[in-house]
Amino acid sequence: MTILLTTIFVLLQLQQRSYTTAFSVMMNTKRNVNTQMTTVFNLAKDTVLFLVLSCYYILESIFWTLVPNALRSMKSLKGDVVLVTGGGGGVGRHLAVKLARLGAKVVIWDISVEGLQKTCQAVTDEGYEITSYVVDLADRTAVYTTAEKVKKEVGKVDVLINNAGTVFGYTLLELTDAAIETTYKVNILSHYWTVKSFLPDMIQTGKGHIVTVGSVAGLLGTYRCTDYSATKFATVGFHESLFTELRAHGHNTIHATLVCPSYINTGMFDGATPRLVQMLEPDYVAETMIDSIRKNEVNCVMPGSVRYLLPLKCLLPAKMCWDLMYRVMKGPQSMMGFAAKPKVS
Repeated sequence: MTILLTTIFVLLQLQQRSYTTAFSVMMNTKRNVNTQMTTVFNLAKDTVLFLVLSCYYILESIFWTLVPNALRSMKSLKGDVVLVTGGGGGVGRHLAVKLARLGAKVVIWDISVEGLQKTCQAVTDEGYEITSYVVDLADRTAVYTTAEKVKKEVGKVDVLINNAGTVFGYTLLELTDAAIETTYKVNILSHYWTVKSFLPDMIQTGKGHIVTVGSVAGLLGTYRCTDYSATKFATVGFHESLFTELRAHGHNTIHATLVCPSYINTGMFDGATPRLVQMLEPDYVAETMIDSIRKNEVNCVMPGSVRYLLPLKCLLPAKMCWDLMYRVMKGPQSMMGFAAKPKVS
């Protein structure tokens, strides 16, 4: 009798547990279904919102593209401290003069004392003030030290234009290690040091603009530019990541602009003979850059036609892309006559 009662009790316990387990499984399944439904609903909601906003963004872009600059509201740079690296010549010199004309407090950095003097002379000849500093951008300590001097002697930097760049023009096996390191230090690593120096003050005041000067060579790999193209590709990634960080943390009043010009007639690419695009004049590049800054544009590609060719790089077969580059655009051939810079030992 005892054995029978014990057996019945055990069976009842097992049955109760099975009911409990079945109920738990049912509830967990229900929760999983609800979670999945919520996830699908949120995805659908966000997608619909994205599509609606996309229509607005496209129409807005078309509208502002068609409206001349003279008829649109442009950001004033009057009284702003604008720092231009590589201001001793080329596009940097044109930027300094044009920014001074707009009433900005211009600060220029360069490694060339003679170049700085010529830029300062060009600005002061027009009756404007300018401040210059001799800086080796390949030297991180020098960048940090000079940045502190600027903040103490001139004030908080409102617009930072990382314009300085260098190119040597050799194939990979011809490049010296020192040349490769110099290209990276000047063309991309210096951007980290300058932005880290000036961005905190921009965030504190809620006002600022960081301009990253890349290149079309940072969008399409270029012959005899394994070092240069790689650093310019890096500037694109730097800009996009920085833009993402600023937006993700709600710093919507700190603007970031990426400028990617093609060959510029400054002597930097002497001997290059592009086939489908003309050499850009530095005055035009500087003017376009400033307009892009004043419009708070995120991307600025020169000439504009290049941006319509870029999607082909991902859409077309690799062999087709190479034939387009080699036979039609004559990319490698255009760099065959490029006057390489002296080797750095």
